[in-house]
Amino acid sequence: MKPLHSYTRRLEPESASKLQELLESRDYVFHEVPYAVFAARKPDVNVVYYKSGKLVIQGKGTSDFVQFVLEPEILGQAELGYEAVHDPSRLRPRIGVDESGKGDFFGPLCVAGVYVNETVVKAWHEAGIRDSKNISSEKRVADLAKIIRKTEGCVWSVVPIGNDAYNRLYEKMRSVNSILAWGHARVIENLQREEGRMDPLPEMAISDQFARKKATVSDALMKLGKNLELVQRHKAESDVAVAAASILARHEFLSRLREMQRQYGMELPKGASAAVESAAKAFVSHYGFEALPQVAKMHFRTVSKIQHPTKIQD
Repeated sequence: MKPLHSYTRRLEPESASKLQELLESRDYVFHEVPYAVFAARKPDVNVVYYKSGKLVIQGKGTSDFVQFVLEPEILGQAELGYEAVHDPSRLRPRIGVDESGKGDFFGPLCVAGVYVNETVVKAWHEAGIRDSKNISSEKRVADLAKIIRKTEGCVWSVVPIGNDAYNRLYEKMRSVNSILAWGHARVIENLQREEGRMDPLPEMAISDQFARKKATVSDALMKLGKNLELVQRHKAESDVAVAAASILARHEFLSRLREMQRQYGMELPKGASAAVESAAKAFVSHYGFEALPQVAKMHFRTVSKIQHPTKIQD
């Protein structure tokens, strides 16, 4: 196992008190850290327990501290380095698929797929690859997207569905889930065409179960995609391959939304809030209703609110 230089986890107050006593008994040097309950260090390791309940361990002695102090004496169980024992499937070669923009009135729908193998999963162990919905910083999304794209052995594909194409697809399919299924199938097919770069070949494709019937996606799979086991489950973003796909999809969505704002010279807020409705009215006032399909998803209720505003009674 590659030595850790940083380790973070949540720790219950009772366990934290026990850890603090242990550090005191072993002559760790305590010091002040903002928002911390306690912080202690030795030359090769620094231990900080924050009021939020987060424990952070840093330094070249991190691995030894976690494996020989924290786990046996505080947690009472071995975890570090045993991920493959606890969950062998996390190292299986697979494709993760996710999307971004589904709930946003403005901007495209972007679907991404990411192939991972054992080497890739281990390389991301310390990188903080997690579901993009839990990452509030756009800069952090961009930084992680760069890491994903540059990781040796990782193969990825992004399918952006621009607003004009999205609205045409919705008019034809009359279902967001059908558009999502098409996008997921397209991404999986794109990656399957890169079989020469995937070693070993993926055993399955994992995505969130967004439709009531699993067949919604499986029926949309194309020739190459049908060779894979399709796994759909709730909270699939807990899988690192799906989390990586969510980051690439979000990065693509944010990049295209920024370009759209630059092109039209106005803010186009994310989501479907009152601020979005106000921005939509401003857009229509400036560019005309006929231009709205170029930047918005026209089946959202926001459109009807613009067309038929609530009348104020005298």
